[in-house]
Amino acid sequence: MALSEIDRNLLERCLQKKPQAWENFTDRFLGLVSHVVRRTCETRHIPLREEVCQDLVQEVFIAILADNFVILRRFRGNSSLATYLTVVARRIVVKSLFQKNLLPENTLDLTQTVAEKEEEEEKRLENLDEIEHFLAQLSDRESSIVRLYHLEQKSYAEIAAIMGIPENSVGPTLSRAREAMRRLAEKAEKPEKPGDAS
Repeated sequence: MALSEIDRNLLERCLQKKPQAWENFTDRFLGLVSHVVRRTCETRHIPLREEVCQDLVQEVFIAILADNFVILRRFRGNSSLATYLTVVARRIVVKSLFQKNLLPENTLDLTQTVAEKEEEEEKRLENLDEIEHFLAQLSDRESSIVRLYHLEQKSYAEIAAIMGIPENSVGPTLSRAREAMRRLAEKAEKPEKPGDAS
């Protein structure tokens, strides 16, 4: 997914050092960076204390701020900003883990599967803005179930318990929601012809 207009404006405001721009940036991407920190440690089987997690998150944002936002200036807009920041944050975290002696050198031989998982995560994040747009057009129940299953990786049983619904209704609801999102995606991809507007 290409750079969204919201993130383009936010990026430009940060680079121009507009008032509140950095605060808005950190508010928007704090959850993403925290998620990257936790997933990076989890996939490498590194126990993560909360204070270490907070330190790593802070290191990522300090690195983004460094040298007059050089990391943000390198962004070319060929992907979503979330995808770019995911890659950047992961590299910063891995480097920091090595420096803290939390990630032994010999683990580099075992990273192929980890890299594949992280590539899948990047693809998922790249489509997140588009998914959020489509979810907003579903019913509250359908969007909640899709979020729980696809974005939070909950099982059918967990979703049923959270939503207070029979477990055997989760699958059909997901199918209906996916079909509705597919139709919305197809509609979004087709340019509207003159005279088609309703």
